[in-house]
Amino acid sequence: MKKTCLKFFALPLFFLLARNPLAEDRLPKPELEFLFEMTATLEPPQELGRTQYGTRRIINISGGTFSGPKIKGTVLRGGADWQTVREDGTADLVARYSLKTDDGLIIYVENTGIRTAPRAVLDRLARGEDVPPSEYYMRTAARMEVTAGSKYDWLNRSVILSTGMRRADSVVIRFYRVL
Repeated sequence: MKKTCLKFFALPLFFLLARNPLAEDRLPKPELEFLFEMTATLEPPQELGRTQYGTRRIINISGGTFSGPKIKGTVLRGGADWQTVREDGTADLVARYSLKTDDGLIIYVENTGIRTAPRAVLDRLARGEDVPPSEYYMRTAARMEVTAGSKYDWLNRSVILSTGMRRADSVVIRFYRVL
């Protein structure tokens, strides 16, 4: 019986430890290229209340700026973050907004992710306290659309990740392109 148990566990362990040298030699390791940092100003949250999916809130975006090595401009008024807050306090983030580059192009952004932390940290954020971003996890993935053929067309074909920080009346997000 003991030998059978060892065989049962040894085979999956072998596959976990086995390496595929062909894939390791050919597959690139992802790297991140910093794109820009955005500060979006926010209106007070509209609390819709508890629904069958969680507590819903909408946070309208009133403006802001963004800047990076290859791109900069303003955050246009009119976007929002539609949040669903789970029982444990984790917020599912779905933000849609527009950016306008300094040379006049409009970029549509759809940014989805989560913000989570221990309840005490989330309570501090809810009160508008300045909580260091190291105390919570706020990560998103953005899809960006811009005029095809423009100098920012590469955004249409990029996987973009971001990390964020919530302030009392704004959010700061750093965007990175996965290489």
